Amino acid sequence: QPCWNEYLTTRIEQNMVVSCTCPISECHAQPTAAFIYSIVSSEEIIAKYEKALLRGYVECCSNLTWCTNPQGCDQILLKDGLGYGAACSKCSWISCFSCNFPEAHYPASCSHMSHMTCAKCNHGFCWRCLKPWSPTHKDYYNCSAMVSKAAWQKQRFQDYNERCTFHHHAREFAVNLRSRLSSIHEVAKMRTLSFVLDACKVLEQARKVLAYSCVYSYYNQDIDSIDVVEQQTESLELHTNAL
Repeated sequence: QPCWNEYLTTRIEQNMVVSCTCPISECHAQPTAAFIYSIVSSEEIIAKYEKALLRGYVECCSNLTWCTNPQGCDQILLKDGLGYGAACSKCSWISCFSCNFPEAHYPASCSHMSHMTCAKCNHGFCWRCLKPWSPTHKDYYNCSAMVSKAAWQKQRFQDYNERCTFHHHAREFAVNLRSRLSSIHEVAKMRTLSFVLDACKVLEQARKVLAYSCVYSYYNQDIDSIDVVEQQTESLELHTNAL
């Protein structure tokens, strides 16, 4: 039993317990949960084991996923029926279930969040795999022949990037403001603060949409639609600044 305890404890601490087998090389039997509970007595190790089981189960179920809040959240989300605007019931974070970006990024599409462009030569590539964005046209760009376009693209990228960064910072301000007001509200119980807290939530969401609108506008090639989008974005920004 001491040998089994040491073996299983090591596998649990190494996050290898889900796939571990009997230590005898020719035996492929896996220890059952009942057997592990009967051998391992440490509550801390058992807790790690149960977390490993839960993590393995979520990873095996295509319909389940973890909340992607970068601040940390252990909530499990069910993908079915969760469209844009569905928030985590525990932390209220809104995740994207279609790509690896940590949060919902409407109106920017998932492809927008992967598509990067070199400011020097205008070469498009995927930031995840670093392969050309359009493999059939990977030799189309030429730095020496497109100096003026590259300079224009660089300035355009900087403009949109600055706007996007500003709105992200402004969103953080709204989050921090709501956090501070929540602390005051818990102590003072002022009714007027409830309205201000709701306003902070709206402000936070508006800044988020404005930030990703910059991404959407930067990659949008439709001249007709971009004017409409820019007008709507400008209107939203004016009202958001007023709020």
